[in-house]
Amino acid sequence: MRVSSVEIDKAASILKLLGDKTRLTMVKLLNNHDCCVCEFVEIFKMSQPAISQHLRKLKDAGVVRETRRGQWIIYSLNQDNDYYPLVRTVLDHLPSQDNLLEELEEQGLRISCE
Repeated sequence: MRVSSVEIDKAASILKLLGDKTRLTMVKLLNNHDCCVCEFVEIFKMSQPAISQHLRKLKDAGVVRETRRGQWIIYSLNQDNDYYPLVRTVLDHLPSQDNLLEELEEQGLRISCE
C-alpha cells in the first residue's frame, strides 16, 4: 500500500505540534483526563491566552476536541481523529503526567472553573 504525500504531510504536521513540550504534556494529560483551560494555566504557570493558543492549534489539527459545560469549555483527546493511532503510539512511550493533576488537586485547584 502506498501512503499519499497528503497523509505524510498531515502526520508530519501532527508530530510537529507534539514536538512542543507544553502541547505534548497537555495531550498526555488529556489521554486520561478531561481538562479546562484554567487547569492548564495553573499547571504550566502560563497566561490563559497562551494556553488557549496551544489548545487552538491542537483543536485545529483535530488532536483535541472541546465540549461546552455551562460557560466553561472542557478539552479532551479526540479519539475519532484519523491520526489518533499515531498520537496514541507517541503517548504510550511517555511517562504519566498525572502527578501534575494530583498537585492541582492537593492545592484545591482541580477544575477550579466549576
